[in-house]
Amino acid sequence: MAVATKSLEELCINSIRFLAVDAIEKSKSGHPGLPMGAAPMAFVLWDSFMRYNPKNPKWFNRDRFVLSAGHGCMLQYALLYLTGYDSVTIEDIKQFRQWGSRTPGHPENFETAGVEVTTGPLGQGIANAVGLAMAEAHMAAKYNKPDAKIVDHYTYVILGDGCNMEGISGEAASLAGHYGLGKLIALYDDNHISIDGSTDVAFTEDVSKRFESYGWHVLHVENGNTDLGAIAKAIESAKAVTDKPTMIKVTTTIGYGSPNKQNTAGIHGAALGADETALTRKNLGWDYAPFEIPQDVLTHTRKAVERGAGYEAEWNKTFAGYKAKYPTEAATFERLISGKLPEGWNKGLPTYTPEDKGLPTRKHSENCINKLAAVLPEMIGGSADLTHSNLTEIKGEGDFQKGQYQNRNVHFGVREHGMGAICNGMALHGSGLIPYGATFLIFTDYMRAAIRLSALSEAGVIWVMTHDSIGQGEDGPTHQPIETLASLRAIPNLTVIRPADGNECSGAYTVAIEKAKANAPTLLAFTRQAVPNLAGTSIEGVKKGGYVLVDCAGTPDMIFIGTGSEVSLCVDAAKKLTADGKKVRVVSMPSTDLFDAQDAAYKESVLPKAVTKRLSVEAASSFGWHKYVGTDGDTVSIDTFGASAPGGTCMKEFGFSVDNVVAKAKALLG
Repeated sequence: MAVATKSLEELCINSIRFLAVDAIEKSKSGHPGLPMGAAPMAFVLWDSFMRYNPKNPKWFNRDRFVLSAGHGCMLQYALLYLTGYDSVTIEDIKQFRQWGSRTPGHPENFETAGVEVTTGPLGQGIANAVGLAMAEAHMAAKYNKPDAKIVDHYTYVILGDGCNMEGISGEAASLAGHYGLGKLIALYDDNHISIDGSTDVAFTEDVSKRFESYGWHVLHVENGNTDLGAIAKAIESAKAVTDKPTMIKVTTTIGYGSPNKQNTAGIHGAALGADETALTRKNLGWDYAPFEIPQDVLTHTRKAVERGAGYEAEWNKTFAGYKAKYPTEAATFERLISGKLPEGWNKGLPTYTPEDKGLPTRKHSENCINKLAAVLPEMIGGSADLTHSNLTEIKGEGDFQKGQYQNRNVHFGVREHGMGAICNGMALHGSGLIPYGATFLIFTDYMRAAIRLSALSEAGVIWVMTHDSIGQGEDGPTHQPIETLASLRAIPNLTVIRPADGNECSGAYTVAIEKAKANAPTLLAFTRQAVPNLAGTSIEGVKKGGYVLVDCAGTPDMIFIGTGSEVSLCVDAAKKLTADGKKVRVVSMPSTDLFDAQDAAYKESVLPKAVTKRLSVEAASSFGWHKYVGTDGDTVSIDTFGASAPGGTCMKEFGFSVDNVVAKAKALLG
């Protein structure tokens, strides 16, 4: 690869800096400090090491790049523009942070081609990068052959002090070190400044020693401002270490080149201002108009287009040979990266009758996972140290461990937040994997940011949550979710499903797999306690979100709406009211999200407006249910914290009994 002359290198680096300065100055909003300080390391990485194709941003075997310090996104947009990505033009740069632009205030993978993951909440990006590296390791172990490496790329990430302060980075980095992910290389922009000023006010630990203790290979570039040779040498050394990830601490000056604001918090998150911009231009010898880039720079950086086409052509040739020699593996690989499902993939999902023994829905979940994993090699996942409580193990599969990356059972350890972001990275890798991550439903509070980002960034993850109510019992209110379901249902683009029995569990996984392939996450909530299999439950009913489970002749006097383990209470209560001469309908509502997506005619057929006496029954907060029961209806719910007692006792004491449901219904009916 041709190496630019020193003067041209300086021009390229300053081009990155001033694209950031000018865009932020025009928008009067943004974070210029990081792009100005990190431009040298980013230039060396993108110009001399990374393999990518600007004209095909989704080329499978590209190196992945993550800007974990997403507030510095003008660094990435400048790189995308300079190297020839069609997704970022000079006009896009000028429209930084404006309505409808492809250069939003933090990198968004669904908005800008070339951005791999959505970053901004600090620490998420480095954790995503661990997921990307795990996906690469898994696919390489499964599909590479001694004579044909079709999966062979690196994951590079630039992170900052803020990322290293957030606990999620520690969770993810610890796991990455344990797994020995040798193709993960992190460049730490060590500039000692955060929004509050010098990091000395709150952050004085030795980050290098911390990463060494995690099992990382650690290097230090002492002058990241001008010593391009040292940066290149560090990356070369990182690539030479194959049995552990590498963290390169690159000491830089935030806002490098700004005479009055560099190395201060003032340049972290605000435009330089006209006067300081002019002084910075003079100081760095940048004699160009705003947004003007020297032709010599574009001629050099756009060589990435030709290089990228060559990389892809070389890979296509390798894959053609692979396909000829290993047609079965190639066919599976092609299906995976296409995002398609195999024919008849869900035919093996179990169905049940009322005569079948009632089981906890977490057990039905385990059965579904294993039936699906047998036909879907893309399923990979595990639990945050709760495998035998969540029941997430793929039987007969080994554990994903260092040197055993082909296996599909992942042990995340007690790291819910890290698990969440890692699963997002795996889903966004582009290899067609369907990752799942599991814990108790209450502990979604530990991973809320990652779940929200899975919905925002269109990551096809399945969140497997068990112990879904006060019915989980003796662990008490710290472990019993109350407001959790309502808060999760409020997240846009996240489908929440709480199945009632075995058939609805099969339906829940049918929806979850289909949504994963459509780049959307699903959260499944399962019981600890056994529930009966009910007559009339169905996979198709779950797809509708809510459906009539028990009906009556004519217009109902009362409609019960139940979810999960409480649907059986509704069915039994309906029998009692029917015996008293009342006409009762029972609606199973495993997913309000899916029900709300149905057309008006269907929703009217299930919940006719003429029937105003309605009672929702869910062992969780009443919040949100008035939308369905209306002003003339009521809820059997719980709006206090739970209690420590056997699950059955908790349910009864908090009113989740047939007698109480009947009493509430009779009160409504007058």
